Amino acid sequence: MSRILFINSVCNGSTGTICKNLYKAAEAEGHECILAFGRGNSLNGYKTIRIGTKLDVYFHVLKARLFDASGFGSKRATKKFIKEIEKYKPEIIHLHNIHGYYINIEILFKYLKEHPEIKKIWTLHDCWSYTGHCAYYTHVNCDKWKNGCKGMCLNKNEYPKSVLNRVKKNYIKKNMIFNGLSNLKLVTPSEWLKKEVEYSFLKNYSIRVIYNGINTDLFKPTKSDIKRNYNIENKKIILGVASTWDKRKGMDIFLKLSTQIDQDFQIVLIGLSDNLTKILPCNVIGIKRTESVEELVKWYSTAEVFFNASIEETFGMTTIEAICCGTPVLVFDKSALPEVVESNGLIVQYDNLENLYQEIKRACLIIPKTPSLKFSLIEFTSQYLRLYEGE
Repeated sequence: MSRILFINSVCNGSTGTICKNLYKAAEAEGHECILAFGRGNSLNGYKTIRIGTKLDVYFHVLKARLFDASGFGSKRATKKFIKEIEKYKPEIIHLHNIHGYYINIEILFKYLKEHPEIKKIWTLHDCWSYTGHCAYYTHVNCDKWKNGCKGMCLNKNEYPKSVLNRVKKNYIKKNMIFNGLSNLKLVTPSEWLKKEVEYSFLKNYSIRVIYNGINTDLFKPTKSDIKRNYNIENKKIILGVASTWDKRKGMDIFLKLSTQIDQDFQIVLIGLSDNLTKILPCNVIGIKRTESVEELVKWYSTAEVFFNASIEETFGMTTIEAICCGTPVLVFDKSALPEVVESNGLIVQYDNLENLYQEIKRACLIIPKTPSLKFSLIEFTSQYLRLYEGE
């Protein structure tokens, strides 16, 4: 059995939940595990290492905002963390999101290069690793990352937001830092992201696709009176869920859709900020972000259709959560979302928004509310366990 070190920006949210699921699965097989994280709260029932302090994160954010230096702060915190790694002596290090203002990539990868005996797995949850700045680029139709991220960054004002434009310099440094590791395997959650990585400076590494999985004992068709609680018993619900709502996640598309639907339908959006809830039309119910899986499952199960209006997903966790609850889904023909839909939904053209409402009504009529078990947690963790054990 092996000592495994997981490294991720947070313990919660989608990537944090993935790390926790892998931790528990590996532990159940006899592996020893520690989860290292940079932001948020620690966890009961898990061995954890907090990388740095809140102050370290604040200074890293400041450096990133002023100098376009995300990933290049937190030097003191990372050096201290390296001492913890040396004390633990992991045989496997599983990297997840290494951006997020908590770790210094130069110091971390210098250590990884100095230890070829350590098996390294890096799950790429987004595109940050191979661009000069951004985590996503599809929504601005940018492919500068294929040729060195030269010129002005089209995403400079998006996460990780910055004043200066050092995208070309960052690209060159990342290329140098992330290449040259031995005993490293990359994992992507979709074929779409794998193909993107194969165009990048990471293309020489071994790349494997492992679809994300969720607990189908939790995400399953569930009866509730949630419609009655909101006085929408006679409405058909079009549901949208996101951790952060913006144009990339399709907020503007939902607002446009609200002008097209008739009185038979009600839009419900989960994960909205207070500011966004104040500007919603009457046929859109806005609900703040919830950590309650039970509440999410009730909404998924109750909705007539789940609409993922994003054009930029490396997988689409909310989409498979809806599918496992038996809800018909609707997605655009962009990025990784078409991979997960199959017979549980419809794929619509992003360039043909005028027919969007008609497609939503069609999904309600022709797609049965049948849950899918394709993305089970057991299948997901078993693939990673095989990877840990030498496959």
